Parts: sequence; C-alpha cells; structure tokens
Amino acid sequence: MAQFQSTALETLHSGRFLNLVRRGKWEFVERHSATGVVGIVAVTDEGRLLLVEQFRPPLQKQVIELPAGLAGDIAGEEAESMATAAARELVEETGYEARETRLLTEAASSAGLTNEMISLFLMTGLTKVSEGGGDESENIIVHEIPLSDLPRWLEERRTAGWALDPKIYVGLFWLTQLGWKIG
Repeated sequence: MAQFQSTALETLHSGRFLNLVRRGKWEFVERHSATGVVGIVAVTDEGRLLLVEQFRPPLQKQVIELPAGLAGDIAGEEAESMATAAARELVEETGYEARETRLLTEAASSAGLTNEMISLFLMTGLTKVSEGGGDESENIIVHEIPLSDLPRWLEERRTAGWALDPKIYVGLFWLTQLGWKIG
C-alpha cells in the first residue's frame, strides 16, 4: 500500500467559502470559514425520518438529503460544538428541536475531493417549534417519511430525477444497527 508523506499545503485559489489547495500533486477543496460539518438523522416519535430537499447548483437539480450544515461558520460562534451546530441546523432546516442527541459516527465526506469531516448525529424526542425551511439564502422543503415507506419513497424520487445524498443510506444503516425497522 502506498504511503504519502505530508507536504506543505499550497492555496491555488481562494473563493468566498472554499479554497482550492494542493498538497504534493493532489488538488482538493477545503472550507475556510467553518470548523466542521454535521449531518442529522432525525426521527419523530411517530417513526418518521426528516429529510430535506433543496436545489443544488453544482448538480442543477433538486437533492434529497439529511438535514445538515456547518459548524463554526457564524461570527462569534466559531468554537461551537458539533452537537450545538446540529441542534441549530435541525431547527433552521426542519423547524424541530430534539430532546436527545447522540453522536453516531465521524467520517470523511468525500476523501478524494475535500479534507472535510462530517459528524453524524441521531436526534430524537422531536418537537415542532417553527416552520423550518432554512435561512434567507435557502429554500428548503421538509419531508417527513415513515421509516416503513422510506426505501420505496427514495427510489421513486431517484427514478423521477431527484438526486439522493448517499449520507441518507449511512443514516439508515445506523438506524438498523440501533434496532429501528426500515421498509
């Protein structure tokens, strides 16, 4: 197995939110205004998974995703914990607050493209506190899908042309490991 030596990081381009960088011969992107990313597997007491839908310009289509967002990206809150960011993003995107929060895993989001790590949380004991829908720059549609219907619902969306974020399936894996029944 090839091992790579750590070399200096060279910035090739700096944009508003991302840097294009090079380490040795490998080019990738990194965020310069966040400390991490959170993903949220939020399940209601009625056994419904909360998913969000929004238009993603890189794909030029609607994408179905787990609620998610950045940590440390708000001025004055750069040191917020991942769990705090997850709670904030859940309310912002879905309008729900969670009574229980559990870290499921931390993993690379796309190891060939970015150095970004994502912390995936299970959030339960949900209470609706607002409409959700994201911040002023977002137009998020919230879906509450019964776990029993989820595989069919996702496949229907995929075949109809929506893109599906694969982190949904990581979340479903964790739910089954914790004893939830899917499909």
